[in-house]
Amino acid sequence: MLLFRLLGHSALSLFGYLGSLLFLAMEAVQSAIRVPIRWRLVFRQVLEVGYRSQMVVIVTGAFTGAVFGAQTYFQFHRLSMDTAVGAVVAVSMFRELGPVLTGLMVAGRVGAAMSAEIGTMKVTEQIDALRALGVHPIDYLVVPRLLAMMFSMPLLVAECVGFGIMAGQFVAVNLLGVTKVYYVDYMLKFTGGRDVKMALTKAFVFGVLIVFISCREGLQAREGAVGVGRATTEAVVIGSLAILISNFFLTMVLNIISPAGV
Repeated sequence: MLLFRLLGHSALSLFGYLGSLLFLAMEAVQSAIRVPIRWRLVFRQVLEVGYRSQMVVIVTGAFTGAVFGAQTYFQFHRLSMDTAVGAVVAVSMFRELGPVLTGLMVAGRVGAAMSAEIGTMKVTEQIDALRALGVHPIDYLVVPRLLAMMFSMPLLVAECVGFGIMAGQFVAVNLLGVTKVYYVDYMLKFTGGRDVKMALTKAFVFGVLIVFISCREGLQAREGAVGVGRATTEAVVIGSLAILISNFFLTMVLNIISPAGV
């Protein structure tokens, strides 16, 4: 009996959380349509979200591509399929590794910063001051971050994928002795526009999830500094889990629509 109560409470909490995210998303979309966009705030967030996240994303993508290329070579070399390493690395970076790893890194860096900033404004009553001045918090805080993330996240994923592919090629060709011509030929043969579309689609979805989850946690912050710390932690944890869970469903749907290698 206790188990059913716990399951019921968990289910209600989950639906309540999803409902709050949905209402926040609807309010943000309505604000973006009806209220003039604060482009100065958007560009400031693009600088924070996109430009200052580049180094983390580039390093992550490069070393992931290098390690994945080496591991793929070690396995394929036993089967005398060295030249197929490029195709495997490229498709994997486009379809899975690039978007997911970029999403996780951005959730850890940008999501935490968003939640902490908005949470601090909430506990110090700055958001109440915005309302008193006739400024809607969603217009001022959420919409600029949403637009900046929608613009920056696909570019960050593209950087991660590009540097991952280049690092994988460098390791395979220059360090492990794979023939460059055949490496590149197989990579181009089995990589196409469908892979790019999947990467950009996942980037867009992950970016939207990060913004709404982080802003929601910040707006719900309570109890001073302790509440801000809790909101920041929950934003990173929930955002990371949301990326991993949604990635599974996106992979299933997008592979049905655009199968790999077809």
